[in-house]
Amino acid sequence: SANRLRVHKVLSTPEAPERAILQGLADMGLGDADLQLVHGSTVATNAVLEGKGVKTLYIANTGFADLLNIGRQQREALYDLQPPARPPLVPHEHCLETDGRLDAQGRLLQPLSDAGLRELIAEIERLNPDAVAVNLLFSYLDPETEERIAAALPEDVFVSLSSRVLPEIREYERGMATWLNAWIGPRVAGYLSRLGDGLGERPVSVMQSSGDTVAAAQAAGNAVRMLLSGPAGGLIAARRVGAGRALLSFDMGGTSTDVALVDEEPRLTTEGRIGRFPVAVPMVDMHTIGAGGGSIAWLDAGGMLQVGPQSAGAAPGPACYARGGQQPTVTDANLVLGRLQPESFLGGGMRLDESAALAAVTALAESMGSDAVQAARDIVDVANEHMAQALRAISIKRGVDPRERTLVSFGGAGGLHVCALAELLDVRSAMVPVNGGVLSALGMLVARPGRQLSQTHIGLLREIPLANIEDILGGLRERGLDALREEGFAAADCEALASVDLRYAGQSYTLNLRWRSVAETEEGFHRAHQRRYGHRLELPVELVNLRQWVRGPESVLDLPRLPAGPMAEPFAHCSVAGIGSAVAEYWRRDLVAGQRLQGPVLISEDVATSWIAPGWSLQVDEVGNLLLEQQIG
Repeated sequence: SANRLRVHKVLSTPEAPERAILQGLADMGLGDADLQLVHGSTVATNAVLEGKGVKTLYIANTGFADLLNIGRQQREALYDLQPPARPPLVPHEHCLETDGRLDAQGRLLQPLSDAGLRELIAEIERLNPDAVAVNLLFSYLDPETEERIAAALPEDVFVSLSSRVLPEIREYERGMATWLNAWIGPRVAGYLSRLGDGLGERPVSVMQSSGDTVAAAQAAGNAVRMLLSGPAGGLIAARRVGAGRALLSFDMGGTSTDVALVDEEPRLTTEGRIGRFPVAVPMVDMHTIGAGGGSIAWLDAGGMLQVGPQSAGAAPGPACYARGGQQPTVTDANLVLGRLQPESFLGGGMRLDESAALAAVTALAESMGSDAVQAARDIVDVANEHMAQALRAISIKRGVDPRERTLVSFGGAGGLHVCALAELLDVRSAMVPVNGGVLSALGMLVARPGRQLSQTHIGLLREIPLANIEDILGGLRERGLDALREEGFAAADCEALASVDLRYAGQSYTLNLRWRSVAETEEGFHRAHQRRYGHRLELPVELVNLRQWVRGPESVLDLPRLPAGPMAEPFAHCSVAGIGSAVAEYWRRDLVAGQRLQGPVLISEDVATSWIAPGWSLQVDEVGNLLLEQQIG
């Protein structure tokens, strides 16, 4: 029924991801129901990280075939004089050159003749690729040559044009986005098509990296915009359950932790990366580090304790899973400290092996010359410091004071570390949201359909005729509204937010600001520059890109209210290292709205455990979020 939340988890089926979805629908008795599906997928992300793209040709202007392999010439380790040789990103024989070159004003310097086009198409047919990426210089000023090449290509080839994927300056970043889109496009399109076949006529939307949804039919040609599909859902949900609070979020899983800022909307960036690839399409601005529950603790050559980035993964997993893991992990350390209890892990669904965890941590403690409990504390402290550093990088380094925010934790391991991280950042309030283990899925239900459209138009802000700016913004808005109309949304129910990328003349990097009037936007840029970099300059302001964020209506979803009732009683008392008396342990499902508890206390649930440290109080709100406050004094 409408507005009622049901949660069901099934194991993923990586070899054919659509099977798990169809299985989940069948399990819930929704096999034949009239549904609208919103789907977040790691198919695009995994294809990139595992290097499993299709055979893709890269087409550039004459003299620019090696552009993607040369890149920005930034070395991963600045002082390493002998970096390991890597195979070229795109094999040399898959890089083709063509005429059809524009200058920086969009004038044709070197037209592409019909004979030249025939030669190019013959060469493409000889190489017989699955996909073609076309990235010509200044294509954002006039896409005609790219469109001519696309029209002449065989029907069965996946085509990605830079003038459609990312009509912006910087040919390397534009080329990378275009090539990535082509390289993984057929994989994503094939997956979405199989999912569509399994669902019949029922409409499917897909989560994009920017936190908007797009109809699956339109998503297939824009695979590069799905690279952060899952994490984006988590941030949209954090915004919803945070109910207007300014948030600092951290999502701690088994292998990694994602951190981000969430205001009225999650912050977006066009300088994101996936693995070693820069991705210049708008995506949620998050910072990922290799610290998770499964991160392995070890001593380096100097005898210093390190945690991560290597992880025990799900198999063999931490030593306490008793699946063959021998090395101590963050999860083992939490078990030794008593913050995880062997009987109540995953709601009692999996018993942990305390002696295996103790043996693994003790072995490390002996080489450190300390005892198991102290070593476990040290492991947790080092992991916390890694995560605190990531949280500082996303906040303090960007001119944002974490003390003015609420720290919100999700992911299976987040609740064990939330109080310690808040203390390290001097944050007084924190939150462990309801449904934390499926927060990304909740975010997809409340996400709005939307499109992010952009166009480069360079010039001094005060010298560009206002009519030109309004024309470009109007054109982008119409394209966005057309795409949403195709999904069945009326233009009257949609909204468009115009913004511009600005910089001081002579700078390389830009700041994005909402578009108001010329004077207001320019003054806003000076203030934003001062806030971000600590100074403002007496230089003219230059416009680089115009953007429109066009969005459909918000979905209405009320989280189910907790029943009022007698206050929950603890189901057990346990001993936790460093705490003199027995610590009460509660089932989260038993807690009622308005219930207050004082730390130290353990809260166990089916997908996670939360450790409410001494000096913290907990209050349960009406939908079941745990609101934590640090006691002052």
